[in-house]
Amino acid sequence: MTTQMWMLLATFVLAVWLIAVPLGRVLALLVERAPQPLAGVERRLLRACGVSGAEQDWRGYAGALLLFNLAGALFLYALQQLQPVLPLNPQHFAAPTWDSALNTAVSFVTNTNWQGYAGETTMSHLTQMLGLTVQNFLSAATGIAVAFALMRGFARSAAAGIGNFWVDVVRITLWLLLPLSVLLALAFAAQGVIQNLSPDLTVALLEPLHTDAGVVGSQTLAMGPVASQEAIKMLGTNGGGFMNANSAHPFENPTAWTNVLQMLAIFAIPAGLCMAFGRVVGDRRQGWALLAAMTVLFVAAVAVILTQEQAGNPHFAALGVDQAASALQAGGNMEGKEVRFGIAASALFAAVTTAASCGAVNAMHASLMPLSGGVALLLMQLGEVVFGGVGSGLYGMLLFALLAVFVAGLMTGRTPEYLGKKISPAEMKPVVIAILVTPLLVLLGTAIAVGSEAGRAGLLNAGAAGFTEVLYAFSSAANNNGSAFAGLSANTPFYNCALALAMALGRFAVIVPVLALAGTLAGRIRATRAATDSVSAALPTHGPMFVVLLVLTVLLVGALTYLPALALGPLVEHINLIR
Repeated sequence: MTTQMWMLLATFVLAVWLIAVPLGRVLALLVERAPQPLAGVERRLLRACGVSGAEQDWRGYAGALLLFNLAGALFLYALQQLQPVLPLNPQHFAAPTWDSALNTAVSFVTNTNWQGYAGETTMSHLTQMLGLTVQNFLSAATGIAVAFALMRGFARSAAAGIGNFWVDVVRITLWLLLPLSVLLALAFAAQGVIQNLSPDLTVALLEPLHTDAGVVGSQTLAMGPVASQEAIKMLGTNGGGFMNANSAHPFENPTAWTNVLQMLAIFAIPAGLCMAFGRVVGDRRQGWALLAAMTVLFVAAVAVILTQEQAGNPHFAALGVDQAASALQAGGNMEGKEVRFGIAASALFAAVTTAASCGAVNAMHASLMPLSGGVALLLMQLGEVVFGGVGSGLYGMLLFALLAVFVAGLMTGRTPEYLGKKISPAEMKPVVIAILVTPLLVLLGTAIAVGSEAGRAGLLNAGAAGFTEVLYAFSSAANNNGSAFAGLSANTPFYNCALALAMALGRFAVIVPVLALAGTLAGRIRATRAATDSVSAALPTHGPMFVVLLVLTVLLVGALTYLPALALGPLVEHINLIR
């Protein structure tokens, strides 16, 4: 890694931590009440919607959540199918195929935002705004609401309720996501991200292009409300781009400043939720411990990706090609990267978007070096807990924290306890279910795809590279990431349906056990801090030892589960490259 890379990484991590502190204060406030001047507005809005705001147990909370998301998926599917007869369709786009519409509806409702189509040539302005952008808000709010419910489960003692889903979604959307999105959209627009409702624009080329088919003298440029969607795309760790090229497109990500803002926006709320957790449970050190564990994993992943990308391709080195960075060249592996961002900013973006549950990309992940692509895969396969998605990152890491405490208790012969709550089999059952759901979906889905003719038909490459394409697709879908490795033709009935199923189960088969866990924890009597400190003196859950244990637990469970699959894909590619 070069000095520039170390400076970029250190500055980025410092900025994330600085943002997390004030944002965590705001999030902790929202867990229990709306901001005081706005509480009346919230009450009137909820009353108009027929919501009483009464506390729900975990079953009521989960039922409301599932019903809300089902309605959202049906609405988005219908909106796509009716697109040709609805307004704000200046390009006169036809309706997507039924399987593509199904995949998209499930994708955006689950905060995955996987796209098997080119957005600027498929979706009308109305579908982009009323369908996709609205779900960017609501799916993000759903994830944060689940994190709020789990926080209450840890903080409350002998309680029956974990909050009210309808209140949480309204509060999060109105007082958190909407204000931040407006500010970020204005910043993006000031930097040159487009925002309009115009039809596509045809412009004359400065130099006509001579092809076998004749002379091409013009180019069509896609127009649309990009800045507004770009803001919530990043803040909500959604990742679905208005343009097919996503954040590599100059209309979505035109400058170095927008590139940095996008990366910071992806990590802002996940990092802030760690700080909010510490405040809600009454011990800020707990939030710092979780944030530290996430940071250690993230820095290690970035170091591998940056080192591999800067080293370049060994095959080129064998041919005598100089790939060292100098004043005259960037050096390293520039394949698939934007020249205006370079290796450092592109590699950092790749780590950020796969660590968080965000599918935004500013470079072609299929063009990463094999080990770099393998690390990007592993960051998703760990369960999107290295900062992770909005809400899902925190509750995913808390599942591993409970697992770490349980394992430590077994090794020391002490009763497992976390934040004053005894950890019994009743708590561990939903923890284990939630942790094992995604590996099952990824590995089973990949096996079915590579073992079936319909699955192999979508491959661009054979061998290890083709296997990696499929493994990446199911890892991205089941972990609700949404980024693509490229090369896989996934817009087929087989992949649209298979990935939609992986996305739905990867989201809700984890959320329901997490809410069950929140309900169980809320019903437990919470010991006082003095009693907790005396009982848990062997392993404080806010110290360096616990951070190390938590990191090792995440790596052992995640890495060992996926190691055989990674060995068949990225590791084989790497060996073939260096031998």
